[in-house]
Amino acid sequence: MKPGDDIELPEVRSESSLSNSFLGDIVEIAIVTPDADKTMQGLVNLGIGPWRVYTFSPENTTEQTYQGLPAEFEIKVCFAQSGNVIWELMEPLSGPTIFADYLKRNPGGGIQHIAYDCGDTPMVERFSEFERRGYRCVQSGKWLGVNHFAFFDTEDDTAAVFETYYFPKDFEYPEPDYWYPSMPFQANKKT
Repeated sequence: MKPGDDIELPEVRSESSLSNSFLGDIVEIAIVTPDADKTMQGLVNLGIGPWRVYTFSPENTTEQTYQGLPAEFEIKVCFAQSGNVIWELMEPLSGPTIFADYLKRNPGGGIQHIAYDCGDTPMVERFSEFERRGYRCVQSGKWLGVNHFAFFDTEDDTAAVFETYYFPKDFEYPEPDYWYPSMPFQANKKT
């Protein structure tokens, strides 16, 4: 049996589109790691960086959930831009997270999730569409009061977790906890 033989398949509209497409563009590839600093060093050796490093915590990340219930967690989150994709590293620090769960199953870490923009569809509609397709939200929060993120339990069907998040068009990253390997020259000029 080939994949899809037992279900109704969507119509193929083009080489890059199906009739049931809703994810939009890939905006992020994320690695969950037990040691973000070590992983950043390896990625810098490959030419990926510089990295902004933040701590997401209850103080700056509200509406935190885990497996559909309110939760408090802290995560070291690192961002690097590479063309039109953001690389993200996540190191769980405390509290219940799907990232700590992932490291229990994969102690060395690895690519754990991919984020999509869902064509700038409002977040409530994104939640509804994932749920309509049978995927529930397993982790979520709102960073800095404006950047809503949500992860869905797609892993059993796709071998990866799918995330969607919303950053306002005028969003500017705040000053990070630190830069790695160092602050870029343009950012240096602003200070």
